[in-house]
Amino acid sequence: MNTGLDGKAVIITGAGSGIGRASAQHFAREGALVAVADVRLHKAQQTVDLLAAEGHHSIAIEVDVSEPVQVEQMVNDTIAAFGRLDVLFNNAATVRVGNAVELTVDDWDIVWRTNVSSVFLGAKYAVPHMPAGSCIISTASLSGLAADAGLISYNATKAAVINLTRTMAVDFGPLGIRVNCICPGVTMTPAMKGFMSDERLRDLVLAATPSARLGEPEDIASAAVWLASDQAAFVNGQPIVVDGGLTIQNGFSLMQQARGLDPG
Repeated sequence: MNTGLDGKAVIITGAGSGIGRASAQHFAREGALVAVADVRLHKAQQTVDLLAAEGHHSIAIEVDVSEPVQVEQMVNDTIAAFGRLDVLFNNAATVRVGNAVELTVDDWDIVWRTNVSSVFLGAKYAVPHMPAGSCIISTASLSGLAADAGLISYNATKAAVINLTRTMAVDFGPLGIRVNCICPGVTMTPAMKGFMSDERLRDLVLAATPSARLGEPEDIASAAVWLASDQAAFVNGQPIVVDGGLTIQNGFSLMQQARGLDPG
């Protein structure tokens, strides 16, 4: 597949590990110039070193995506290094556990600023530099499409990312800039691996997933590269679900599986 990404400049936030790191590798292998942005500079540099070992040029940028001055500097540093900006991948995120009573106001604010304000700030400072044919991608979540108990801030912010995506697609479409987001299912990032170490939980998720496996960061990275590519030139304002089919079954189907019945 000719992605048309050779020589394009890409910013990926949260690129020090997991989905962000896998995406940096995928974009670089397509010939893109990657700005590896992360709040942990040493993790960003590790990703840069991995890309260098494959012969790819990239830069590491330390950034707190909730801070306007730092996001603006991230954009400026990328343009200074590569002379252009074609793709912004808002991937950085955080999570805090608790319902509306349990969650502290400070934690609510942290999650909102990291997961939502970062998408707004990225567009605010990147779009003025992006030519027609550019795109913005954000990592949303299945949690933005349906509710998880005890994750009120994460659910709310990921739903916001989905509608921010639609709104920015309407706003920036006339400029030739596409805006989409990805809704990953259970994806084996470093954080998720610890959570899924519970074999009973792992078995439940596998039983509910028609593809019969858990997602890997590379699955999301592949979707991001496709969304940024020429092949997705008419895809705009969409939440792209990448979950192995986890969300396509109704409750009756799952009960049949649990009982070993023929769906009939």
